[in-house]
Amino acid sequence: MFAELCPAPPVWDLDWSRVREAFAWVRALAGVEQDPVHHAEGDVEIHTRMACEALASLPEWRARPEHERVRLFAAVLMHDIAKPECTRREEDGRVTAHGHSRRGELTVRRLLWEAGAPVAWREHVAALVRHHQVPFWALERPDLQRIAFRVSLVARNDDLAVLATADILGRECGDTAEVLENIGLYREYCAEQRCLAAPRAFPSDHARFWYFRKEGRDPDHDAYDDTRTTVTVMSGLPGAGKDTWIARERPGLAVVSLDALRAEMGVGPTGDQRPVAAAAHELAREHLRAGRPFVWNATNVSRSLRGRCVDLAADYGARVEIVALEAPPQELRARLDRRDRPVPAAAVERLVRRWEYPDPTEAHRIVHPDM
Repeated sequence: MFAELCPAPPVWDLDWSRVREAFAWVRALAGVEQDPVHHAEGDVEIHTRMACEALASLPEWRARPEHERVRLFAAVLMHDIAKPECTRREEDGRVTAHGHSRRGELTVRRLLWEAGAPVAWREHVAALVRHHQVPFWALERPDLQRIAFRVSLVARNDDLAVLATADILGRECGDTAEVLENIGLYREYCAEQRCLAAPRAFPSDHARFWYFRKEGRDPDHDAYDDTRTTVTVMSGLPGAGKDTWIARERPGLAVVSLDALRAEMGVGPTGDQRPVAAAAHELAREHLRAGRPFVWNATNVSRSLRGRCVDLAADYGARVEIVALEAPPQELRARLDRRDRPVPAAAVERLVRRWEYPDPTEAHRIVHPDM
């Protein structure tokens, strides 16, 4: 659908009526107010249309291969998708949309997953939406290098600059020239840091792992690899096939399974999970102290949940791999309904709303069987 709606040569026209008809979430942008200082053009739908028109006029975008043009068009079309749920009018009268970038990433992932988009394509678009404001203010951030490196690993910084350019040109505001200058400086910075159009290279996966874990590390320092075992951290919604993958790919390895612990402790999927998590961490410590490789089998759909597993493993000098599994929504629901103890739809829905796909900043290795 994005390919059908994307402006194309020779005229590069955008048929907004077809875009509105195709996507309910575009129609939901109508009437959502914005800060008039930075968005004098009107509501979020008007801005989104103007940003897409600005994208279609950019020579850099027109020069890209078709598949890259379509991907960027999808990112621009979806960049403010979460504003309807994040927009607030403050007590002083200001209109804000705090958190719409992060919430937008989660919304984009869900919609594109439900639409059956390829995983790598989906995650590229979701990452661009998550970081779409970065070039506006990045030069003010003390952690600019880490931000730019992360974007290069999950998407592309030149794509991000194109998205930001279309975003600012799709507005009526007084600081357009200043913001465009900031975007240009961000491009130059990324080029200097060797991360503009490709992932930033590191001497090793261990060097990359510790660069993103410890402040002030030299990205070109080839960290000595002193890991003594490997922890495999599973990540995926219920029904994604984690048990099947473990049996096939890691046979014979010890498994710390939260599902097994819930059954032993009599805790349901919607019950208090803290005792289960505490028991899992204690089992993991036993394996780590003994230097035994093992699999941590849980949903771990959010970065924060995975981070607890990764932190513990890193503290014991373990190498960490994260296995990202998924299945189409209908197949997922069918698998769950066939279980002896079906997982309630409401519990799955809560997890889908928090689903953050693993990326290379989190572990030594990310395994993507579905990519």
